[in-house]
Amino acid sequence: MEMRRLGKTGLSVAPIVIGGNVFGWTADEKTSFAILDAFFDAGLNTIDTADVYSAWVPGNKGGDSEEIIGRWLSQAKVSRDKAVIVTKVGSDMGQGKTLKETYILKAVEDSLRRLQTDYIDLYLSHWPDEDTPHEETLGAYAKLKQQGKIRAIGCSNYDAKLLQASFDAAEKAGLPRYDVLQPEYNLYERASFEGPLADLCVKEDIGVITYFSLAAGFLTGKYRSKSDTQGRAREGRVSKYLDDKGLRILAALDRVSAETGAKPAEISLAWLLRKKGVTAPIASATSLSQLESLAKSATLALSDDAMALLDQAGA
Repeated sequence: MEMRRLGKTGLSVAPIVIGGNVFGWTADEKTSFAILDAFFDAGLNTIDTADVYSAWVPGNKGGDSEEIIGRWLSQAKVSRDKAVIVTKVGSDMGQGKTLKETYILKAVEDSLRRLQTDYIDLYLSHWPDEDTPHEETLGAYAKLKQQGKIRAIGCSNYDAKLLQASFDAAEKAGLPRYDVLQPEYNLYERASFEGPLADLCVKEDIGVITYFSLAAGFLTGKYRSKSDTQGRAREGRVSKYLDDKGLRILAALDRVSAETGAKPAEISLAWLLRKKGVTAPIASATSLSQLESLAKSATLALSDDAMALLDQAGA
């Protein structure tokens, strides 16, 4: 499997990152273990999670995904140094969204305990915190890097202005900067990343791992009408894509699928892999068949004509 350099982090990641948001939600522990085993067997190496996953599920408290990954790591045939673990801090775990130093220094210990590891490869600020200066947050990360508890840092949901401000603050204070961005980006949702933010990431050599890469499952092609979403765990998220634009995208995916034999999900991820600035998309799986399809996307080469068709459909 071809590895991709993740910005200036020193980390190398395979072209597809497995999303841990479903672990403890739509994938139970046994299924999650099987998916992780198959993922690494396929030559892929990076797991994305967050401390808050999956607090939205009744009966869950947050940390559920990290705990499942930790138990898998403790018994897995994959050695710790072969797995790139990405997790996040700053979401609402009962205290509101915050990136204050005292909170980060406590939260990282909780994540390390749940993950059953002594270091996190990539630690992300999950959401911006307007009430906390960049210098305070980056200072906390500097301490954790010095202690060997995290290897690299990044952020999620930052726009170009905010990301640049964080760079400026890091440079002025002599602190480590964010070297990875995790934005929402897919065939349907393009405006927030394409343009100034993508340009900044390319200019500054920022690694980019995209979330909602399959638009909450919409880009798999299995949701074609409102009735298809009824009773599904992602019903509320998927329904918004069922408009004229969404149907145009599905039609384009069907056309490329007929030409290539690839599934819509594989095509959607392969499209991301050719977009400027993108290192690797995150995608989740709740079955081994879905995982097999995700792995195929890592080696799917789309033609220029197919890329143009898909670009136009989602414009």
